[in-house]
Order: sequence, then structure tokens, then C-alpha cells
Amino acid sequence: MTGYTHDAGITRRGWLGAAAATTAGLALPGNAFARALAPSDKVNVAVIGAGGMGASNMNRLVGQNIVALADPDLAHVAESFVDGEGAAIADRAALKAAYDRADKHADYRRMFDARKDIDAVVIATPDHHHAVAAKMAMERGIHVYVQKPLTYTVREGRVLLDLARRNPKLVTQMGNQGHSGDDGRRVVEIIRGGAIGRVREVQVWTNRPVWPQGVARPAAQAKPASLEWDVWRGPAAVDWGYHPDYAHFNWRGWLPFGVGALGDMGAHLIDFPVWALQPGLPTRIETRHSAWGGDTNPWDDQGPDELTSYPLASTTYYDFANAPGGPLRMTWFDAGLMPPTPRGLPPGVTMSAEGGVLYIGDRGMLMHNTYGEKPVLIGDGAAERAAAVPQSLPRIAGGLAGHELNWIRAIKGEEAASSPFEVAVPLNETMILGMVALRAGQPIDYDGAAGRVTNVDDANRFLDRTYRPGWEL
Repeated sequence: MTGYTHDAGITRRGWLGAAAATTAGLALPGNAFARALAPSDKVNVAVIGAGGMGASNMNRLVGQNIVALADPDLAHVAESFVDGEGAAIADRAALKAAYDRADKHADYRRMFDARKDIDAVVIATPDHHHAVAAKMAMERGIHVYVQKPLTYTVREGRVLLDLARRNPKLVTQMGNQGHSGDDGRRVVEIIRGGAIGRVREVQVWTNRPVWPQGVARPAAQAKPASLEWDVWRGPAAVDWGYHPDYAHFNWRGWLPFGVGALGDMGAHLIDFPVWALQPGLPTRIETRHSAWGGDTNPWDDQGPDELTSYPLASTTYYDFANAPGGPLRMTWFDAGLMPPTPRGLPPGVTMSAEGGVLYIGDRGMLMHNTYGEKPVLIGDGAAERAAAVPQSLPRIAGGLAGHELNWIRAIKGEEAASSPFEVAVPLNETMILGMVALRAGQPIDYDGAAGRVTNVDDANRFLDRTYRPGWEL
């Protein structure tokens, strides 16, 4: 795959060479700790980040053996089983029972030290932990399901892909469940089948962020007694102190912890044009945005190291000069910004304010919602041409809701994983490059084969990050 080699010395600091060196010698002789699994076996599953999204993921895996969980706030995990009125959530009773039986840890590093029976782990932490936890698991021969965005930086994605390639028995999956949906797979078939002709432009939009962003850093507060703040902070090389605008849900908009709206929803929305059109990595990226959040006047010319929260709204332009069908432009809108309404929408059809994708071809258009759902053909004859396109992609049992169990079946050798790192890493890199352009403050030209920004040397530092001692990648 173009742009994913093991060449060394590809930036001024040689970070990809270091990534390859880090994983050299780690080709594991199969899974050193997990059992050889037959289709009838249950998988020993652990979870890191057991509340929130982690609980949603794990609720689909209650038929397996949930043996351990790691979370720095077990009181918050307990809240995953009750509604806003404090009443038990009926369809989570089995998960609660499984969690009650599971071995519990605040720190996943200690969990990995203590448990040698883990076959697979779900990682549903804030973004800044994803790669560290995933690499630690993979080095122990543990299959991984990692929530999106797969990683916080470009280098981290390449490190994980290198590990996955060196250890092909490890089953990997990113948590972009739309990749398993029937509608999304049909979208890919229709686009590839030529129903709307050659696609030169794609427009993508989302209503995110729905969390604090574009604001200054708040003053630290006393942390809840149940929260192990030092563990929650993990790899982040800043110590701002606790605030509820960081933990537990609101971390996405803060630079040390999250990757903003693009990192949150890009894995769902950008997935389908990247999958259908196979454009390779972007060659030029530019982000226009509202004011950064900072500790001084947000319109001041602050350096990127002084910034605290991402801008409230942004538009990112991706150019793919090497797309096989010819140059492609993809535009990302967030914070409720949207492209113009396309002419010719069928009666009663509107653009979803939550998010969607519009493909503009030379024979028509196709529009769908966030997870590839509800595709609509626009233009004379487009629907008829789409109906004639045969099914060519396998369907995943359960569709969107079957993404986790697809990973389990892949671990047992029954089918292929829907969104393995071979697929997920270039998608994730495309997303994260939007954040690199945002932090660079100017258009960047990107050499995907070398993995470096070629026109703004200083921007290459945003392909990597600094880790707090004890939490290095």
C-alpha cells in the first residue's frame, strides 16, 4: 500500500525509522498468552475504559468470558448500568453481572502484568491512550479492538500497522462500526460500479463538536475521590489538574487528550469515500477555522504549544493528486457547517444536520448519512444504474451492531475482520493529517510514501508527540 513502508529516516527526526526499529524483533510466535480458539470456544476478553463507549462495546460481547477490566474511575463505570433516574438499564443486566465477576484494575499496565489469560482486549479510552494501550496488548500477543480514532498521531498509526504486519495472527479492528453496515457497503458498491460516473469531489459534514471547544483552559478543581487522575492523564505530557470539562466525556476538544471533531467522526464519515474511491493518502491539506481556545486573547498569534482547545468550527480541504480516477477534492465541514444543498434532491429528502457525505460525479450524485445509512441517488438515471450494480462485498452479520462480534468471529478464524489495521491506519492517517494542517496554520504538502510534510518542515513535529515518562509508545 502506497505510503506504508518500513523505510527509515523519512523525516528530519527519522521518526518512522524509529517506529520500525521499535517493533523490530517483535514478530511473536503466535499468541503467547491466549488459547488456540475453536468456533465453539469463548474468548477471554478484557476492556480498557469500561464505562461509556466501552460499556456499549462490551454489552455486545457478554456471550464471551469478560475476565478483566481497567478503568481509573470504577464509580463512573457503575453509572453505565443506570439511566438518568438511577433505574437499572434492563439490557445491561448481563454486562453488569459480568463486570461484577471480572478482575478490576485502575491501570491497564497493571492489568497486563497480572493477567496472562487475556485473549483479546477492547480499548475505549480517551484518544491519547489508544496507541499506548494497543501496542502494549499487541506485544503480548493479544487481539485488539480499538475505538476511533485509532491513534492520536500519524506515527502511532504506523507503529501499530507495522506490529500488525509482523504478527499476522493478531486480529485487529477499529471501532468504526459503519464499516460493517449493509447500507455503507452498498454505497461502496454503487460508487465503484459507476452509477454516478467519475467522482471528482466529495463533501463531508458533521454537527460535532458537542463538547467544550474553542475555549480557554479552566482552573483545576478537586478531583472526585473515585478517580485515579494520574492514570487518566496517562501519556499526556501536561499536568493541568482535573476539571469536569476533561473527564469523563468532554476530553475530545482539548489538545492533550483528544483529536477534536475530525478525530471523532472522520472515522465514520470519511471511511466511505476513502473505501470506495481508494485515493491513497492526501497530497495537500488545508484547514480554515474559527478562533483557537487559549489562555489569552484567542485571536492573538499564539504558538501551537500555547493552545489548549481546538477551534469551535473548521473546514478542511483534502486534495488527492494520486487518486486512480484522477485528482480528487474532499472537503470536511464540522460544527454544523454544511455544503450547499445539492440540486435535484428527491421530494422530502433533506441533508441530515447530524452529518453526511455527498459524492459529486459526472453522471449524478449520491448522498448518505453518517454511518453510510440511507443512501440517496440524485440525477437522471442514477437510481436505475445503481440498481443494476451487483453485490460484490460480503455482508457482516448484524450490520452496524455486529462490528464487535465480527472481530470475535475473526479471532476464531470464522471470517475476516471488517476494519483491520490494514484498512484503518490509512483512513486514520488521512483524518489526523487534517489536525496536522490545523496546527501548522497553513496548507501542507504531504508525501505519503515518505510520511512527511514537504513544504513546512516544522509541521513534521505534529506527526508525533511527547509522552509522559512511564507511558511511552
